[in-house]
Amino acid sequence: MEIISELTDPDYKEKIQRNITAIKKELPDSVTLVAVTKKHTVDETQAVVDAGVYDLGENREQDLMAKKDKIEGPVRWHFIGHLQSNKVKYLIGQVYLIHSISSMKLINKVESESAKKDTVTDILLQFNLAGEDTKSGFAAADLKAAAAKVESCPHVRLRGLMCIGPMTENSHKIHEIFAQLKKMYDKIKTTYNGGDNHIDTLSMGMTNDYPIAVEEGATMIRVGRKIFQR
Repeated sequence: MEIISELTDPDYKEKIQRNITAIKKELPDSVTLVAVTKKHTVDETQAVVDAGVYDLGENREQDLMAKKDKIEGPVRWHFIGHLQSNKVKYLIGQVYLIHSISSMKLINKVESESAKKDTVTDILLQFNLAGEDTKSGFAAADLKAAAAKVESCPHVRLRGLMCIGPMTENSHKIHEIFAQLKKMYDKIKTTYNGGDNHIDTLSMGMTNDYPIAVEEGATMIRVGRKIFQR
């Protein structure tokens, strides 16, 4: 596993604390900050927890598992990266939430692997609303079918929806995408399982666009670079 540190000076703990404090000041109490710790050391990751952020996100299963037992505190691990079906088995029972369920195949795989361990796995459905080739995710038109698939899986629990903002500096376009996902979230929250469900998470927004995501109703943001910047 290759973990690259962006912070090499001895004051990294203070810098992480300062950055987290600044981010939290911008967030309503209703929004959960997930610290994206990919490529950062165990010590830097521990500094994030020591600064009061207990939701940690990793993009690679190997990195998550390498850190998981080394970090002290009431941590909730989130898998937020592109998920390969052959890696699903390693995450079941090990993470609080899988954000990146982007295909029917993955839903089926989470169900089968969770059934083997007699557990229920919490997931978010990932949507690629901008239709970008570089991103995974369902299309908006797939919402009903994807939700129905999860509803048929007794070992998978739908907690909400996720997307990655479009690669653009056009803030109007970013607002548009996040607003669209919020409408989809509101719809599924009221209709999934007849409204009797555990849907409570709208995960959208990263370092460059989380203020827009918060404006548009995100309940969870995923921030990495701004936490670890000098």
